[in-house]
Order: sequence, then C-alpha cells, then structure tokens
Amino acid sequence: MQTRTLAALVIGCALATAACAETVVVNDQVQVVPSNLERPKRGSTMGDVEKHFGAPVSRHPTVGQPPITRWDYNGFSVFFEKDRVIDAVVTAG
Repeated sequence: MQTRTLAALVIGCALATAACAETVVVNDQVQVVPSNLERPKRGSTMGDVEKHFGAPVSRHPTVGQPPITRWDYNGFSVFFEKDRVIDAVVTAG
C-alpha cells in the first residue's frame, strides 16, 4: 500500500510541475494563462536580475515604506523591496 501511495505522489508531483500557469489581468478581467516564461527568483538582488536578464525596458520610481521598486521587461515585471526581488509577474499584451 505504501508503494502505491508513493507512486501516486510522485506521478502527481510530476504532473503538477508540467502544468505551469500565471494569473494575469487582460482588459480588466483576471485570466489564467499558461506560462513557462523564465523570471527572477524571489530574493535575487537587483544586480543579479540585471546581470541575468539585462537592463529593464523601464524602471519605475521607488514608492512607499518599505521602498518598493518595479522594473518592466518584455513579458514580465519585477517588484523589489529595497534591492531584493519580492515577486516577478507575467504581463499580458
């Protein structure tokens, strides 16, 4: 019985990693779309992001406390708290 449970768990994990999706807003409506777009990982520094992905298309001014900054790339935006990635989200057309 344990072998069957373990096998089912392994197969379930494999299927879950194969199906990647992103929640995006398109024309003021939330949609779930497939996404395999590479994005920076949480905790990466601004320097790491720029080294790996190049210069952003646009950099938005820092706002709030703690300071939050947004960099836009083609296909995704990166949000930083101070100089660390807190999220990277896919953007739609």
